[in-house]
Amino acid sequence: MFGFDDIVGQADAKERLLRQWRDNHVPHAQLLCGPQGVGKLPLALAFARYICCPNRTETDACGHCPSCVQWDKLVHPDVFFMYPYIKKKTSDTGDTYLPLWREALIRNSYLTLPEWLDTLGADNKQGLIPEKESDEILKKLSLKPLESEFRVVIVWLPEKMNETCANKMLKLLEEPPEKTIFLLVSENPELLLPTIISRTQRFELKRIETGDMVQVLQQRLGIGAAESENIAHMANGSFSKALESIHLDEQSELQFDLFVKLMRLCYQRKIRELKEWSEDVAKLGREKQKDLLQYCQRMIRENFILNFHQRSMVYLTTKEQQFSENFAPFINERNVYRIMNEMAAAQQHIEQNVNAKIVFFDFAIKMIVLIAPKK
Repeated sequence: MFGFDDIVGQADAKERLLRQWRDNHVPHAQLLCGPQGVGKLPLALAFARYICCPNRTETDACGHCPSCVQWDKLVHPDVFFMYPYIKKKTSDTGDTYLPLWREALIRNSYLTLPEWLDTLGADNKQGLIPEKESDEILKKLSLKPLESEFRVVIVWLPEKMNETCANKMLKLLEEPPEKTIFLLVSENPELLLPTIISRTQRFELKRIETGDMVQVLQQRLGIGAAESENIAHMANGSFSKALESIHLDEQSELQFDLFVKLMRLCYQRKIRELKEWSEDVAKLGREKQKDLLQYCQRMIRENFILNFHQRSMVYLTTKEQQFSENFAPFINERNVYRIMNEMAAAQQHIEQNVNAKIVFFDFAIKMIVLIAPKK
């Protein structure tokens, strides 16, 4: 568990990290970047496990020593985590939620932020890494390593650090404690302080190759060849999306149903029903609202491409494709850019904590003008 062999594809990225270790050129801080689901967090976990293992091989940790046994439960004393969470009490720290964090990663190392926030019961709150976390890490790093030669700090989604926390983290990166390695795992590095970026070595991950994903879907999950090809194509290099497609959960179903309902109500110009739709969406948490708008943007983009009859460039599930066969003609050169701009603007307003009922109703009314046929 949490080894290099458990990562889907990314052979080049694995070799680069192993070469760093062999050449004794491991930077004190690395910024692992790339799209969601390509394996940034699993790669950070595997590299940290490799660093801790005293019996490591040329290609991976041994998997049997006391260090690896601790790693299987994510309880190694020289590995520390920072991650966004929701404060339910003033006294809460990241360690308050450490048992849930461990369970979530053991269940799925390709964890996404919405999945994590659902685990925390975030409701309408957005996860953040508060100032207290940088203070806690500084305290932990003031002690010497207990079992390994190095200590490893894994910061998941450092762009979620508040300003004070980010500035304190910057100081840590500028004057790193001895024998300490920082692995920052980011999906939006452009949101980080430029000074933090300048103190790290950027490590970019590409999308997972289709062949690598098909192989894993067949060998590990027992999915048939044809279905594996379809899932891998739709996932577009993201193993998280592939897992969502396999286990079409309530969240995915909800996003699809809300999108379809919105578009049908816009076509029919049903103002009252659109107001009710807006009120229903407003009851979702902020993260779910942002995810819905991202999903809507993806569906608009895919439907626009579908009009060009280039099936190899379309990434839709079977259910989405069945709906899109009739819907795609309504997304064209006349309206696609304006629709995408309105969706992006709505997402920005939600991130700024603007009243969700107003944002979504205003957005829905604008969709009528952009999608519904003129009468």
